[in-house]
Amino acid sequence: MGRRRKGRDISGVFLLDKPLGESSNRVLQWVRAIYGASKAGHTGALDPLASGMLPICLGEATKFSQFLLDADKTYEVTATLGVRTDTSDAAGEVVEEKPVTVSADEIQHACLAYLGKSKQVPSMFSALKHEGKPLYWYARQGITIERPARDIEVFALSVDAIRGIGTNNNVEVDMTVHVSKGTYIRSLVDDIGQDLGCGAFVSKLHRSQVAGYPSEKMLPFAELQAYVDKYQDERFTHIDALLLPIDTPLYALASNVATEEQMQALKHGMAISANGDFSVGEQVKVYGPNKCLLGVCEMGTDGMLQPKRLVVYSDMID
Repeated sequence: MGRRRKGRDISGVFLLDKPLGESSNRVLQWVRAIYGASKAGHTGALDPLASGMLPICLGEATKFSQFLLDADKTYEVTATLGVRTDTSDAAGEVVEEKPVTVSADEIQHACLAYLGKSKQVPSMFSALKHEGKPLYWYARQGITIERPARDIEVFALSVDAIRGIGTNNNVEVDMTVHVSKGTYIRSLVDDIGQDLGCGAFVSKLHRSQVAGYPSEKMLPFAELQAYVDKYQDERFTHIDALLLPIDTPLYALASNVATEEQMQALKHGMAISANGDFSVGEQVKVYGPNKCLLGVCEMGTDGMLQPKRLVVYSDMID
């Protein structure tokens, strides 16, 4: 028998407003420690130089974190023109500087050209894995790995402000960008800078939205800590109320409601018949008759829902 995990059996999603300067893994461990959770995981890392929405899954919600990794995201970004860095952000070394001679209209046109579907080559300073190591590990050794272009989509892009045109200072462009999974904002900004002929890097990045999660539900770590300091021995009553339900990462999936008999079948890993019209291979979230989430199933060729990821809750499945 495996060792029992230490910590509370608490499940849900905490929307952290990640601060600048901290790694995603570090703030994940902070949140996990405050909740005393046995399991925790984030849903797509933000660089230390980026801030904003970082959904942190606790307990059984970690089983569904992949669905948020695959979700579309929205960023507020400031691009500084006239300078190119090796990491395409402010942490990198300057590799090129050029005067910015383009107009505001040319900047607008270059940015909006990326609306829609396109191919993007990931940055060597991304966390994509090659032979078990992230690309940035190789980049820091001076090694360049061949990276295939990936399909991405920019659903919406607005140029919100342009500062510095006609001055000796670097020109700054504020944008709001809504993108598909796997889109690297640093690479996007670097590509725009190359198109303009002057180079560009990300000088500010804030993730304002992940999937459909409400930004007003985000809390900075300092506010979460304030709950602990204020309520102390009763802190769990108050901070547990801040968690979003474990089915929220599954917002995009169709639903199926199981009967009592089917609920018991799923508990034992058995397939169940579907109560809806689903495509073969489609993933479906399944609820019990008491409206609690039982897990995610996949529609098989036999017309049965095959269990893939099930919730294990003593108070949900008797």
